[in-house]
Amino acid sequence: MGDKIKILGICGSLREGSYNAAALRAAAELVPADAELEIFSIAGLTEFVQDQEPPEKVVEFKRKIREADAILFSSPEYNYSVPGVLKNAIDWASRPYGDSAWEGKPAAIMGASPGIFGTVRMQYHLRQIMVFLNMFPINKPEVMIGGASNKFDKDGNLTDEATRGFIRDLVRNLVDWTKRLG
Repeated sequence: MGDKIKILGICGSLREGSYNAAALRAAAELVPADAELEIFSIAGLTEFVQDQEPPEKVVEFKRKIREADAILFSSPEYNYSVPGVLKNAIDWASRPYGDSAWEGKPAAIMGASPGIFGTVRMQYHLRQIMVFLNMFPINKPEVMIGGASNKFDKDGNLTDEATRGFIRDLVRNLVDWTKRLG
């Protein structure tokens, strides 16, 4: 760890105008002074195939994960679980067996949804995945942004002050947790 905690933000949505990408941008604004947040786009990652050489984008992704002190996921919920594009990215960065970039990383999860449950099931499933990956997610605050269409403006700016507070607390706790584990 350097002077600043390096957080890598990963969005589980490729949708233009994604509330989850907007939530990551808000987190980058709200990150404490002793940290920095870089957002990595998983767009363009090919489908994971076990016996395929990792493409350059995967090599770059794994390097970014390894350079980061902590990971911040922001993702929608698809069919009660983790979106396929996010699971694909997670699988790429965990392979080949014994060369997982996720090993021992502190992590935090947030999610935004137009629905009222705000990604609760996705977050539960992502936590289950983190057990196998040997990642260390923080427990609180849980940031589940329900009714997201009322919390972001048309340009993707987070306008809801309560949600800003939850995200601020989440990244502060992630930084503190990363220091404790470091």
